[in-house]
Amino acid sequence: MPRDSHGHLTSGFVSPLRSVPGSIPRPEYVGKTGPRPYTGNDLYTPAEVELIRESGAIAAGAIDAAAEHIRPGVTTDELDAIAHDFMIANGAYPSTLGYRGFPKSSCTSVNEVICHGIPDTTTLADGDILNIDVTAYKNGMHGDLNKTFVVGNASQEAIDLVDRTKEALNRGIKAVAPGRQINVIGRAIESYAKRFGYGVVRDFTGHGVGRAFHSGLIIPHYDAAPRFDDVIEVGMVFTIEPMLTLGGITWDQWADDWTVTTRDKSLTAQFEHTMVVTERGVEILTLA
Repeated sequence: MPRDSHGHLTSGFVSPLRSVPGSIPRPEYVGKTGPRPYTGNDLYTPAEVELIRESGAIAAGAIDAAAEHIRPGVTTDELDAIAHDFMIANGAYPSTLGYRGFPKSSCTSVNEVICHGIPDTTTLADGDILNIDVTAYKNGMHGDLNKTFVVGNASQEAIDLVDRTKEALNRGIKAVAPGRQINVIGRAIESYAKRFGYGVVRDFTGHGVGRAFHSGLIIPHYDAAPRFDDVIEVGMVFTIEPMLTLGGITWDQWADDWTVTTRDKSLTAQFEHTMVVTERGVEILTLA
């Protein structure tokens, strides 16, 4: 089991790339070192929103399918296989597979891993917390979400962190309204997280999504005023995905150039949805 003598994660063995039928269209970046620059905007027509909703529903279903198998003794690679197969069965391409060289169809981030954990031979243990991040691509659109799960019997501190991170996402979502600035989202999230002394990760953010996996629009999860003053408009599509920690927010990146962990090894949790701005707020597009 790839953990050190202190119980902290170390890298495991990464299995070969999973195959995708040739009949399933790939995003333009597959087989390249990175995506081409996105030159569009973050506004979508109702018909386009429905396409994003379809992709989002597939991504949500993939997470739910994997979540049914979360238990001590299961590897993150096994969960990735389940999510992969679900997306393929529904005619979607796993957006992370081949994105800037990422080798798997989901991100699995355990305990102190903030984000971008690569599924491998890491075996889940009783008391772990696990984030699964899935993005599905279909009909030219990406739908992106993640959820954090408790494995077996975790500490109350870990359970509270997971529950409160989910609530932090809800607070961010409720702050969205046409005419407001993007920075109100992070203000709502950070003011809630501070009540419990949690760290709010700053260097990894929400983003515009849809035609592009990441459009360039940044959604910070901390109080970033007066920066990030883009005005929220009806028809905008983006993710909100706060990452909260039990300790600090400084981080380290593994030699794989993906896995990001808290430097102090404190637990961290994350939740995410893709949403479209409406006249009254938002509509979530990543529901199974």
